[in-house]
Amino acid sequence: MLVVPELQLAPYAVSVSARGRKIPEPAPSGRSEFQRDRDRIIHSSAFRRLEYKTQVFVNHEGDLFRTRLTHSIEVAQIGRSIARRLGLNEDLVEAVSLAHDLGHTPFGHAGQEALNACMKDNGGFEHNLQSLRVVDVLEERYAAFDGLNLCFETREGILKHCSPEHAAQLGEVGARFLNNRRPSLEAQIANLADEIAYNNHDVDDGLRSGLVTLDQISSVRLFALHLDEVRAAYPDLAERRMVHETVRRMINTLVTDLIFQTEQNIQLHQPRSVEDVRSAPPLVAFSNEMRELNRELKAFLRTHLYRHYRVMRMSAKSQRIISDLFKAFVDDSRLLPPQFMPQEANVSRLVADYIAGMTDRYAIREYRRLFAVEEE
Repeated sequence: MLVVPELQLAPYAVSVSARGRKIPEPAPSGRSEFQRDRDRIIHSSAFRRLEYKTQVFVNHEGDLFRTRLTHSIEVAQIGRSIARRLGLNEDLVEAVSLAHDLGHTPFGHAGQEALNACMKDNGGFEHNLQSLRVVDVLEERYAAFDGLNLCFETREGILKHCSPEHAAQLGEVGARFLNNRRPSLEAQIANLADEIAYNNHDVDDGLRSGLVTLDQISSVRLFALHLDEVRAAYPDLAERRMVHETVRRMINTLVTDLIFQTEQNIQLHQPRSVEDVRSAPPLVAFSNEMRELNRELKAFLRTHLYRHYRVMRMSAKSQRIISDLFKAFVDDSRLLPPQFMPQEANVSRLVADYIAGMTDRYAIREYRRLFAVEEE
């Protein structure tokens, strides 16, 4: 039997899954439990569908904009870099990062808002909860269990946010939201790696699309600081490469600040175990100065990109597609594909599962199939 080398980790890192899997399984050979989780996530149907799910721009608007798949890979790359520097479990960070958006709807946040409105009388819809539902229930690949049967620590990291009402229904994995406890440092890293990735790559996509101009975003201090550095070092650089060079420097600055501040927080609170991490305040964090610069960047993107009239128009179309599909399927479940025909009383939740699993282009096709009248 091939033995996996013992990881050289900090004492407060997650070295093994203390709470295991819901369905016990023999230990993997030649890889760690969290590598097995990562591999199951990568081979899942939900992960493959992320290729055609929106980050900001709807999938058919261009081939070079981020999708949920490329975003998840970028989060994993940033997260692993941070984890390695801090002596934490890179495999766990990667697994959480790759799984965190598995439950996201088509059409990004516009789709989530529409589906949440549709489900307001049935517990609402939140993509973190749906990501957990995907890995716990909805994936159908293995003979011995539904879902992917991931380790507790991976499932915990996927569930970044949760209301007390929902947490009370989730058992052990929801308990920390009721008991004022924190997840592992690895989960905390994946959470902030997500923020670093989507803020900075939305800058890149916003400039690439032309919805945001270089003059506009030069008012943002974090961007302007690095743009000035690039212009001074490479005065003749083409704009496309200048933007890329600026964004990569922004990411490096945020990652470096996060590592430094987290090291200080760890030194201050002196955790000696994962349980010490759970009872401490959040330890993975930006410095106060960087948090303010990041807040300024997010405010700019909200005003100039996410609320740009062209994005708002597409969001309005997306919400109509989601809402109309939901109503049609709930009103007449015979319109659903056979594998989604209701076998339980909660038809709304089943329809929400079906719609949340759609890619952008599949949702558009389903809408046309149901509502378009073609003339010969």
